[in-house]
Amino acid sequence: MAKAKTSFLCSSCGDDFPKWNGKCPSCGEWGTLSEFKVSKNKSIKTRSIRESKLLNDVLSTNPGERIKTGMGEADRVLGGGILSGSLILLGGSPGVGKSTLSLHLCSGVNVKTLYISAEESEEQVAIRAQRLKIDQKLLFLSGENEIDGIGNHIDRIKPELVIIDSIQTIMNSGLDSLPGSPSQIRDCGQRLLEISKQQNISILIVGHVTKEGAIAGPKMLEHMVDTVLYMEGDDRFDHRILRSIKNRFGTTHEIGLFQMDELGLKEVLNPSKMFLAERSLNIAGTSIYPSLEGTRPILVEVQALVSDTNYGSPQRNVNGYDYKRLAMLIAVLDNRLGLTFANKDVFVNLVGGLKVDDPAADLSILSAIASSIMNKPIDKDTVLLGEVGLAGEIRSINRLKQRLIEASALGFKKAIVPVASINEKIKSIDISLESVKLVKDVFRSLF
Repeated sequence: MAKAKTSFLCSSCGDDFPKWNGKCPSCGEWGTLSEFKVSKNKSIKTRSIRESKLLNDVLSTNPGERIKTGMGEADRVLGGGILSGSLILLGGSPGVGKSTLSLHLCSGVNVKTLYISAEESEEQVAIRAQRLKIDQKLLFLSGENEIDGIGNHIDRIKPELVIIDSIQTIMNSGLDSLPGSPSQIRDCGQRLLEISKQQNISILIVGHVTKEGAIAGPKMLEHMVDTVLYMEGDDRFDHRILRSIKNRFGTTHEIGLFQMDELGLKEVLNPSKMFLAERSLNIAGTSIYPSLEGTRPILVEVQALVSDTNYGSPQRNVNGYDYKRLAMLIAVLDNRLGLTFANKDVFVNLVGGLKVDDPAADLSILSAIASSIMNKPIDKDTVLLGEVGLAGEIRSINRLKQRLIEASALGFKKAIVPVASINEKIKSIDISLESVKLVKDVFRSLF
């Protein structure tokens, strides 16, 4: 009987090594190598050689056709729909709605679809589809969890779209390891990639996430696929955010918003209106910031509260924004404008659970903090946006026009913006502009 080969696979970078190391020699991560065995008595399959093609011949076949999902928010994130022959990875925490979204996509597409659910039986998937009112005559269900069996189903049905729910439950019987292990995920992911590209089939892979929030398995799985999507949600809210982290055929960091109810996911067509539905008016410590997620502008309410410190060191708490950048903004207020925070607790919250990683939010957050400590409210019809430097200067930001158009459409009358971002196209928007160069100029205008 052939002896199995023992290797050690890194769950971070995907490289394998003949012996164990505490630190991965490739990526330098600690404690990521795990043992797996590969049987040597596997049958060797002959593979046909693919011929090369001329560029003009490929273009003449009209490549780049997309499958519309019937959900505008999902199509926006995907870059216009599901591209034929693309491999998509969808991740998210348990219960956030990954399987629900996958079934909704099956309902919207008008092509032959194969739904592989290794976590549930066909009957369980059918019950959930009935609850979600999924009406699709070309949808095939299977509970297969072996990669060779999945390949046989694809060869027999010849679908245009395949959904794998989830990659952590798919296994290759030729590997001596459990489903969900790095070796199984890497091998099954590679097999699905070959099927997708050779047969021009779109495949959506659902993946679990670790406690750190990253997709479980080797990092190379994210490098294999064409698009990486994350489904985000918060227990406090009933909305879900679909965010593109990687997209070879569309815009990265694009988001789509959905609302979860008993009938599944519903699209949120006006996210700014949703985030501002319960905004606070004429209260110190609030401001409005026009965020830009991908190509979509969304207006978000920023709330800040400054209070006296009662227990030891002053607290600096923030939800939805970078903690270190908040500390920098407080330092600018302290040193450049003379506002003392040595004995003050500072709390900042972006209403609605949206996470923002955009320097253009600096001015709005800084102004909300100053409004709270001075107990002077900011005009309710004013939006603020601009990057704040350490010298107290207001730096230019990108895509100012799209942000101001959204603010004007929602009835805001005035915008405080960096002087370096003003141009003739911006001036044509129906909103009063006030250009500023320093934080002191902003304070003279607001307070």
